[in-house]
Amino acid sequence: MTASARPETAIAEHGIIGDLQTAALVTTDGSVDWFCWPRFDSPSVFGALLDDDRGGHFRIRPAGIDYTSKQMYLPDTAVLVTRFFTADGMGQVMDFMPPTGEVATDTHRLVRMVQCVRGSMDFEIDVAPRFDYGRQAHETKVHENGVVFTAGDSALALHVVREPGDGRKARVSVDADDGDVHASLALVAGEVRGLVLESAESGTPREIRVEEISGLLDETVGYWRSWVAGSTYTGRWREAVQRSAITLKLMTYAPTGGLVAAPTAALPEQIGGERNWDYRYTWIRDASFSVHALLRLGMTEEAGRFAGWLGDRVRERTGSDSGPLNIMYRIDGSSDLQEDTLDHWSGYRGSTPVHIGNGAAEQLQLDIYGEALDSLFAAVQAGLPLPYQGWTQLCGVLDWLVENWDQPDEGIWETRGGRQAFTYGRVMCWVAFDRGIRLATAHGRPAALDRWTAARDAVYRQVMDRGFHESRQAFVQHYDTDVLDAALLRMPTVGFVDGRDPRWASTLRAMDDELVTDSLVYRYDPEASPDGLRGSEGTFSLCTFAYVDALTRAGRADDARTAFEKMLTYGNHVGLYSEEIALTGEQIGNFPQAFTHLALIDAAVTLDSALDGRPPR
Repeated sequence: MTASARPETAIAEHGIIGDLQTAALVTTDGSVDWFCWPRFDSPSVFGALLDDDRGGHFRIRPAGIDYTSKQMYLPDTAVLVTRFFTADGMGQVMDFMPPTGEVATDTHRLVRMVQCVRGSMDFEIDVAPRFDYGRQAHETKVHENGVVFTAGDSALALHVVREPGDGRKARVSVDADDGDVHASLALVAGEVRGLVLESAESGTPREIRVEEISGLLDETVGYWRSWVAGSTYTGRWREAVQRSAITLKLMTYAPTGGLVAAPTAALPEQIGGERNWDYRYTWIRDASFSVHALLRLGMTEEAGRFAGWLGDRVRERTGSDSGPLNIMYRIDGSSDLQEDTLDHWSGYRGSTPVHIGNGAAEQLQLDIYGEALDSLFAAVQAGLPLPYQGWTQLCGVLDWLVENWDQPDEGIWETRGGRQAFTYGRVMCWVAFDRGIRLATAHGRPAALDRWTAARDAVYRQVMDRGFHESRQAFVQHYDTDVLDAALLRMPTVGFVDGRDPRWASTLRAMDDELVTDSLVYRYDPEASPDGLRGSEGTFSLCTFAYVDALTRAGRADDARTAFEKMLTYGNHVGLYSEEIALTGEQIGNFPQAFTHLALIDAAVTLDSALDGRPPR
């Protein structure tokens, strides 16, 4: 790669860093091209990922010379290292964000430690912020210790890291037309400098020494390694599992315990298509799945935080068509997710519209109650308390579900083609009643057990009578179709059917023939089951890992291991996954995707158990 080149950066060519309140994506070319400040769901400051010309970026790379680059994480951390190799030497940029506490703050530090490891290296630095998705112009002022960018009420300070009497001081210039900063930094082997971007609380940049950012690095490494040490997983795929766990943690908003589905917005499910959604919110489903996955690794803190967050979301059951819970919320728990488009942005590789907000927030999706109850049940089994208020709220949810489980809904995939009696939604209603009954019985809690049991049994009989298509010999997407749906791969996982049940075995064979391609799995066929949107999509990575889990529970462990190992080849250079895999093998959709990483953990734990001769758990 030449220093003058600026190719469009593939989705997979990124690593993620974060501080548990927001996150940034860093390319293998050393550019921060996605960063929302001060929260995951705030407007972007750097958004070149969605529009290279107008989105803004923060780039550090070798100047005026050919180079190659590679990227890695420091083991068991979220510290990202981008290494540059040139004819004159080797240098690197270590990117990290020191974790914030559990109190929401606008103060976030993005630290970029620049090092020359061997020989010598001249770095070029470009800082081009574009506040409010590029809709708000900024002013730039150069100070003795750095630069301040101001846009309306927002201000970010760029501190230049240096040493006393520094002969290696970065040379800084400002573009008069757009207020962007351009700098150069010449280093020789062993020298370390850097840049820190943070809120401009004092109005001017302050003096920062190398010793200070080295201390921040040590603290950040210590935090992540201490957290990862809490994992009880010792199986075959430890590196992939630990990276997935760290990625899920990176997407958790510490002040509330809410977890975003992905830190990005509008990355397309089809290049040039319209399926470009904003995932920077907390879905009940995704968060429940993630907590369940982390519990399987022995990590209980996140489960406790999520239980509190979920309890705060349960509302009065009257006056709401969508039930006691929305399907998604902002990370602070609010429910204003009005969908809009950024018409001034070109979108990733021309994929428009660029959506922010999410119009699916008010949909009725009955499966979320099963997913929430399943994760809470697992949390209580792991030793977390079940307080009186929490139990009362749970009872209210299940009492509402008794009256409403049999109505059509929009389904797990948030289709915009109208409500149906989705089989998966019914299965998860069964899960909700089943887990509620088990909790009441095991812990001696007062409950309407007769009503819950009657509803549970009615759901089961209905799914078996109407969700199974006799001519297809398979469970189908909804009662009025013969279309298959990969969401149903979770049926044996949640215990609705045994993995070796004849009906399930024939369903799995039908999916093998129709939805699976070289172990990758499509959600469903949108041509056979119109979802209200134009275009197609890639294979859905959550479904591929769910397929591994289902194969394992069906007694096909060898097939499951092959499918799992194949899927690992689609991860990027640092073990991250987006939502989908295109026909070309490239990653598409929002990135990194919580759904995919939690499903990787579940598949690995289930498959490990089977290969070790233990029943899946």
